[in-house]
Amino acid sequence: MSTKNSEPLWRKSSRSAQGADCVEVAQFSDELAIRDSKNPTGPVLALTAAEWSALLNAIKTGTHDLP
Repeated sequence: MSTKNSEPLWRKSSRSAQGADCVEVAQFSDELAIRDSKNPTGPVLALTAAEWSALLNAIKTGTHDLP
């Protein structure tokens, strides 16, 4: 009999080093979740795979860059 850990595995970029101003991501069965590393018990943004892909694309192309 095997058991699965019900706690998600939260990850942050290796580029963030020991910085405290990071976001963490975790994968659930059908969603990806994003949270603030400074507030691990705070709110979580849950996205479908398609929404996650669209967000990453928008970030990479500068769609959400500040002026």
